[in-house]
Amino acid sequence: MNTRAIDVAALHQRAGTLQLTALPPLALYVHLPWCLKKCPYCDFNSHELTTASTLLPGRPGRLGSETGRALDAGLESRYLDALRADLEAALPLVWGRRVVSVFIGGGTPSLFSPDAIGQLLADLRARLPLEPGCEITLEANPGTFERERFRAFREAGVTRLSIGVQSFDDAKLKALGRVHDRAQALAAVEEARSAFDTFNLDLMYALPGQTPAECEADVRQALAFEPPHLSVYHLTLEPNTQFASRPPAGLPDDDTAFGMLDRITELTTVAGLGRYEVSAYARPGHRCQHNLNYWQFGDYLGIGAGAHSKLSFAHRILRQTRWREPAAYMRQAQQGTAVSSEQEVAREELPFEFMLNALRLREGFELARFTERTGLAVTAIRRGLEAAEAKGLIERDLQRVWPTERGFDFLSDLQSLFLP
Repeated sequence: MNTRAIDVAALHQRAGTLQLTALPPLALYVHLPWCLKKCPYCDFNSHELTTASTLLPGRPGRLGSETGRALDAGLESRYLDALRADLEAALPLVWGRRVVSVFIGGGTPSLFSPDAIGQLLADLRARLPLEPGCEITLEANPGTFERERFRAFREAGVTRLSIGVQSFDDAKLKALGRVHDRAQALAAVEEARSAFDTFNLDLMYALPGQTPAECEADVRQALAFEPPHLSVYHLTLEPNTQFASRPPAGLPDDDTAFGMLDRITELTTVAGLGRYEVSAYARPGHRCQHNLNYWQFGDYLGIGAGAHSKLSFAHRILRQTRWREPAAYMRQAQQGTAVSSEQEVAREELPFEFMLNALRLREGFELARFTERTGLAVTAIRRGLEAAEAKGLIERDLQRVWPTERGFDFLSDLQSLFLP
């Protein structure tokens, strides 16, 4: 085992300014960084396939007539080796802790073969104790879909698929720079529905040139599949993206976008999906456990290029970032130095970090959980709670705090009240 990692783990156990009486649940995030194409709105650490791919000729079951691409088997193997080395170096930091969920994100993880995903999950199980019934999510793009491929992911150990549909409208998909079309999206969702007991669809709204009627058509099409979980995101122009430097024409104004969101919430409610988080709707028993752990300020170990970690110890909370560029990450991981930066979360920053997550939940949070997860007394957020209540952004009782409808609509304003 990496002696440097053991020394680092011991260092984090020393006395500090916090006093956590119990460690929160631990989740695992695995980042697979390659995509067929970089979308112009995407600010995630994703990298287009170029020479790192092989051509797959169209064959029965592949959607569309175009030739597809998949990761070269050699690159796939090298990246799995790097993930294994990364995880082994990190084990002293989480030793003895059970993993409540695994999320394989990207990039486009469905570019990896089912055999590679099966090997990845075997590597994880050999090194970490997973809770019985541990939720294992894989992100998938309809542009990488093949008949039986999703079913093979299920057989490899994936329990939940998250499909990045974004829209069912060909013109809107083209405006977003997506590699799939409506027909591919429909067929991919149908296959996921037949292969998985639970799955998620990602949609976006307030798209270039989108009308309220077109937004509603997208939502109705998604709901026609009776998805157990639906994630709906407002298109935002994130820094360092193509859309930020060259904004698309025809973006709906704020009032139109608010109207779209209100209609989305109405339609999902009628369909039996409850809005349990600001961007997430689910049927009973199908909430995303991995994301819930984030929003409840749980811990997560992130491995893979550019992955982030948040890890708690008795007297401090630590954040880590891995090397972003895939080649550099693979090289550093094999040397036991996958982490590019590491810092302790300052005591005065913890209230905002907690509230940034917890206030996304419709049910809010228990006051006792704030103390348990941050090691701070509730008095640390008293002033912010008083200001939020005075503005009508929250309601509370002696045990719990939760956002009002107004607080949900103006979530950034609410969260900012807890900045240090």
